[in-house]
Amino acid sequence: MIVFELVCAKHHRFEGWFASGDDFEHQNASGLLSCPACGAASVKKVPLARVQRAKAEPNPVPAVPESKAPAPGTTGISLAAFIDHVLKSSEDVGDKFPEEARKIHYEEARRRSIRGVASPQETEELLEEGISILPLPIPPKGDWH
Repeated sequence: MIVFELVCAKHHRFEGWFASGDDFEHQNASGLLSCPACGAASVKKVPLARVQRAKAEPNPVPAVPESKAPAPGTTGISLAAFIDHVLKSSEDVGDKFPEEARKIHYEEARRRSIRGVASPQETEELLEEGISILPLPIPPKGDWH
């Protein structure tokens, strides 16, 4: 999955989740994307982060049923539903996240979905090394429902 921050011609900012950069380009060229605030069809992207999956071990995010139809140009998956999926389908490695992410990236540990804690500096260092991570606003464990 790739998360892009999107902006319309009227400078409304929003995010979209896409299977790939090509998927974004295809949807945008086909007129399938529009601003949820004003409906403008002129949408551009600003890349935020990229999450890569091993080709041998795909781990797609399943569709989450919604009570209403998704807005045009969106996936229909709420942030809360996505975070729930991450919590249920990833291993919590706590403050060892940077170390474990490096081991997975350099194939010193088995490839799997992990989550944990990293400082802003550790996050920047991982991204500079080309290690694909996605910072998420996951609440502390005591606040999970």
